[in-house]
Amino acid sequence: MEQMDGQEFKGNIIVVDDTPANLRLLVEILRNSSYKVRPVPNGRLAIPAIHSSPPDLILLDIMMPEMDGYEVCCRLKSSPETQDIPVIFISAINEVMDKVKAFNVGGVDYITKPFQVEEVLVRVQTHLAVRSLQKNLQQKNDDLAQTLEQLQSTQNQLIHSEKMAALGQLVAGVAHELNTPLGAIRSSIGNITDFLEKNLDQLPQFFKSLSTSEYDYFLALIQRALQDREPISTREERKIRRQIRREIEAAEIEQADTLADMLVGLGVHGDVEAFLPFLKLKEGEDILNTAYQLASLYRSAKNIGTATDRAAKVVFALRTYARYDSQSEKVEANLIEGIETVLTLYYNQIKQGVEAIKHYEPIPKIWCYPDELNQVWTNLIQNALQAMDHQGTLTIEVKLQDDEKIAVIIADNGKGIPPEIQDRIFDPFFTTKPAGEGSGLGLDIVQKIIDKHEGEISFTSQPGETVFTVLLPV
Repeated sequence: MEQMDGQEFKGNIIVVDDTPANLRLLVEILRNSSYKVRPVPNGRLAIPAIHSSPPDLILLDIMMPEMDGYEVCCRLKSSPETQDIPVIFISAINEVMDKVKAFNVGGVDYITKPFQVEEVLVRVQTHLAVRSLQKNLQQKNDDLAQTLEQLQSTQNQLIHSEKMAALGQLVAGVAHELNTPLGAIRSSIGNITDFLEKNLDQLPQFFKSLSTSEYDYFLALIQRALQDREPISTREERKIRRQIRREIEAAEIEQADTLADMLVGLGVHGDVEAFLPFLKLKEGEDILNTAYQLASLYRSAKNIGTATDRAAKVVFALRTYARYDSQSEKVEANLIEGIETVLTLYYNQIKQGVEAIKHYEPIPKIWCYPDELNQVWTNLIQNALQAMDHQGTLTIEVKLQDDEKIAVIIADNGKGIPPEIQDRIFDPFFTTKPAGEGSGLGLDIVQKIIDKHEGEISFTSQPGETVFTVLLPV
């Protein structure tokens, strides 16, 4: 959404047409629909106008003197600054080869004159939405690629440090956590693009063909799909689908399985009787299928939102983890945020078989070295996960103690620390791990960091329960 002089616009569009009447009509239609529109009377003037202030979308006539629409589009697509701007050709030429040429030079759509207002608005809205999704996807991809590059660079530089040893074990999990939402985004974009390519041309005619009652039926289906619902189990969904199928069969309607699948997908989990009269109509299944496809479009958009949120959380955790770098002076920071950063980076290891229980009480910010404390949480959480073989319960508690200290308690239900080595676990180079898997500096570094903060660290351990407690002054 763009703003100018206090007015909000849904998009910035340039219209290029050498016929003044057509130009005025298109400008009026788009401005009345809250778009910011710049009219350009010919192709020669369009090139500098677009370069001086690139729009979100271009409506381009083909038959123009001096420079036709094909040449304008070719020049735009050859320039890195303008090559990604979607171009919709709008022309009285209705020959197949002319349309093919329009797509070959880089157009994304083609509207034939005389045009319908509704058709123009639907196509403009659709391509602006696709362009917005593409830009968001590109930004997320750039962020993810940059983060992965930074992570790899950090690994090469700090391979011999204790912090890099822990981070090195996380690289595969973090990469997975980034690739998972990226895959979801790619799949959803594919679904959206596939639907638009197959159905966009038919949508205007579909809506025109609906009677009032059919439109109400279609709208009721869409409203069901857009309602927020509590998630149901696969077992419950199968039960609902069987019930709906029986009701459809009882009404002597064919294709009961297919219709039941679409109704369940649209969120019709009851009151199916209201839709049965329309399913008996010849057009009923087509209306249901179109509603189902549009609902799938909505779900794909929601999936993109969920995936980008997850990717953003992982990216934020990585950036937070690397934000501080051995400051010479303490800074004010929230301990819980640091712990959550570490847990986000360990999410891929935790989700496989570990139940993470968190008890966070409200605590004040403290003056500290956040990057070094993150190394403490990393070491203690990693040790807890390894002690349980990544199968068990990890409990983290943060609370204010006696109004003077903050207690961070990290517990696991692993095999415990043998009594005969408990006095040695903070000694430098002492480790129980196989050769090559641990430097023996982890808990020694933890102890030094806590001492630097004038804090305390202690532990208790027995088979089935190990508890580390860190106390830091407020």
